[in-house]
Amino acid sequence: MKIVTADNVWILTSTALVLLMTMPALALFYGGLTKVKSILNTMMMVVVAFCITSFLWLVYGYSMAFGPDVSGIVGSLKYLFLSGINPSDPAPAAENLYHYLFIFFQMTFAAITVALMAGAFVERMKFGAWMLISALWATFVYFPVAHWVWGGGFLGDMGTLDFAGGLVVHETSGVSALVGAILLGRRKEAVMLPSSLPLVAIGTGLLWFGWFGFNGGSALGMNAQAVSAAFVTTIAAFMGGFVWMLLEWIKFKKPTSLGLFTGIIAGLATITPASGFVDIFAGVIIGILAAIVCFWAVVYLKNRFKYDDSLDVFGVHGVGGILGAILLALFAKPEVAEVKGLFYGGGLSQLWPQLAGIAIVGVYSVVLTFVIFKIVDKVVGLRVSKDEETEGLDETTHGEKAYAKEI
Repeated sequence: MKIVTADNVWILTSTALVLLMTMPALALFYGGLTKVKSILNTMMMVVVAFCITSFLWLVYGYSMAFGPDVSGIVGSLKYLFLSGINPSDPAPAAENLYHYLFIFFQMTFAAITVALMAGAFVERMKFGAWMLISALWATFVYFPVAHWVWGGGFLGDMGTLDFAGGLVVHETSGVSALVGAILLGRRKEAVMLPSSLPLVAIGTGLLWFGWFGFNGGSALGMNAQAVSAAFVTTIAAFMGGFVWMLLEWIKFKKPTSLGLFTGIIAGLATITPASGFVDIFAGVIIGILAAIVCFWAVVYLKNRFKYDDSLDVFGVHGVGGILGAILLALFAKPEVAEVKGLFYGGGLSQLWPQLAGIAIVGVYSVVLTFVIFKIVDKVVGLRVSKDEETEGLDETTHGEKAYAKEI
């Protein structure tokens, strides 16, 4: 297959859109949700995770994820330091794209996945500990799982499908965030006091915008599947936001902006694994179910077990990603991508590999995250002191304030 110029233009654009999702979108979204005294620290956790993961991707991450398969578990180190790759080479995994572009596109996925976890740990984690966790987690969780599903590994061979990262991105970061939050412990002031809901609104809009590249770009070309994926993504997003707002209105008697924005993100996360396989009708249903199930996880499950997942990474991304991977097996329409879900004559044939993938990725992420956190706790410690937490991490860790005058 020859390199296709139009495909490269679209994937380069998609790469820029996914890059936008981390900086500034996720940084603004998380920063706006954080107390004003730790807003800069929160933003820096997002951006430094992106920097660390991107560097490791160039050194060995890409080779681990997309290098020639070794026993279905990990890629070989053929591309260590991206050796032997020329700018004009086609990508082995997508021969219509330049190899450098495929590497670049996948790098942004790896980096935002690590950055997503930061939302569970804000306002109480040592910055140095987070940097070390980012490096270890990317190496031992994200890179291998990406290979299992997308790089020729055993889950892909088993038939597990994940169009744009419901398992690889959202489940891994979500369940790992839950484990880390439990090990880290609750904040002294665990009540959510967003520093700036307008920043959250801007971050939500930019994340939604960036998701066109995240899901649409995962078609790896400018084709009908890319258009369909982007379209159903938008449908799931606005349905998720609207239904979450209604649920909140019913339960708490007030429709809040935070609920609307959270529902939009839940819809986006949930449609992600299925976006390249489902049609418009499924986009509506998936958006509605995303709001209902993720609302339950954030409002009921979290309060029941009292874990301090500060910005609901597990409730929105973890639960949403898992839900979307299951719904893929129900709503996949053969006219979209030649995959038959339960409701289109496929029976349970796709459900079993989906459930197996969810279980394997979930258990692996939980165990490895537990080990990584324990190691980092022994080496540098996880939490800041009580006084630092009370004063805020912007000043105690970085010597800065977000605003010249407190607001």
